Amino acid sequence: MNEFVAFSLTPLLIGCLAAVACALPGNFLVLRRQALIGDAISHVVLPGIVVAFLITGTISTWPMLLGSAAAALLAVAMIEGIRRFGKIEPGAAMGVTFTTLFAAGVLLLEQSDTSGVHLDVEHALFGNLESLIWLDATDWSSLTDPIALSGLPPELFRIALVTLSMIIGLAIFWRPLAISTFDEGFAGTLGLPVRAIGFGLVIASAVAAVAAFDAVGSIIVIAMFICPPAAARLMTNRLGIQVLWSVVFALMSAFTGYFLAGYGPLWFGSENAVSAAGMIATVSGVILMVTALAGPARR
Repeated sequence: MNEFVAFSLTPLLIGCLAAVACALPGNFLVLRRQALIGDAISHVVLPGIVVAFLITGTISTWPMLLGSAAAALLAVAMIEGIRRFGKIEPGAAMGVTFTTLFAAGVLLLEQSDTSGVHLDVEHALFGNLESLIWLDATDWSSLTDPIALSGLPPELFRIALVTLSMIIGLAIFWRPLAISTFDEGFAGTLGLPVRAIGFGLVIASAVAAVAAFDAVGSIIVIAMFICPPAAARLMTNRLGIQVLWSVVFALMSAFTGYFLAGYGPLWFGSENAVSAAGMIATVSGVILMVTALAGPARR
């Protein structure tokens, strides 16, 4: 049990918080048929994060956010330029832009010296969840020990703050978000700033993606934006219940995936664990498949 506190508690918490932070805005992206925005964001933020690291030499929160924001603006400009001057339909322009920026980020990682931090191609895809351990912990009493608490991974505080912000933001803007999601025309007649609400949703998704990216990588970010909300949609036709289901599915994916990554291979005679991020994403996909086959609101 003491080993669990030191080596598994914080990675598990970070995985759960990252899953919930992405799933909450993901509900509205799915309902707006913009689910691939989460995929797009996870591709776009990589070159911004790498450039911010190369300029500042650190992977702290604000440089990462500013770098990601700059990359997002560049992506918008590239999409518009390709669409207008290349006379290509918007979907194709987005695909070209996102793959180009992600490839540029991977190239930058390969060609730059990031050996001193957890920033390389493997971590960009799968994160470094397993390494976010709490070395200062001895047992459960460490949760009340100020000295031990000071040794918690900083990623835990970042993702906890972002998850709390998502919950508070959702509570505050629930009504305008719900109305504009289901009927933009009616929302406009009520005087709601429909475009601003949509832009705010994208910003919230970007913040969640950036906060989760360093710890869990792009695989979980993409999966959590889509799978738990989509599975929740197949369980109910009520928005509030759907959001609750998405949180349940996100937590189920994180818990089950993390433990299967560590202990699942042992059950099949293998001595090596597998990627926690990859297994969490796999479990979320399995949950979506099950709800697609048996969910009460699938038709």
